[in-house]
Amino acid sequence: MINLTSGLVVMKKCFHCAKVSTCFTFHNKSPVEPSREGEHFWNFMESDPSFHFDLKCRKCAAMVKLDELVGLMICTGCDETCQVDIIRRKLGPEYVRVCIALGHHPVDERKKLPREKFSVIEEYFSQQGKSLKSKIKIVSDEMVKSIENCYANVIESAETVFTTSSEKR
Repeated sequence: MINLTSGLVVMKKCFHCAKVSTCFTFHNKSPVEPSREGEHFWNFMESDPSFHFDLKCRKCAAMVKLDELVGLMICTGCDETCQVDIIRRKLGPEYVRVCIALGHHPVDERKKLPREKFSVIEEYFSQQGKSLKSKIKIVSDEMVKSIENCYANVIESAETVFTTSSEKR
């Protein structure tokens, strides 16, 4: 993991069209003031501390830039009809942590995280989890039933990826 930096996952909503916007900011102050972008009038909804990173192979030095990734979230099972929660419950007996790779929204207006990068992220965290005897499954935010109503926990730092909610307390 390289280019590791902290910041915020920010969610805004357009009062004109009701679309939701997600982005990562490289500072720790929430942008609460309304903003305009094209036809959108964005109002601040919420922000959560998070981190941004890129990946680099130790063997071949190949680098994977993750600019399309806003953040990682851990599924909490807030909606049993959501595809992510269905996967979480299916993998639950195997003690697999299901994480959502949150990309930029609105999806139809922003560059998406390519599928091949999902497997690279999943492989990286799976390798890290082997020493902890933990498994991780990375899924697309497109599987989330409603991103604005999702209660998944935004992962604050690379160290907390494998920390359970009971361990955080």
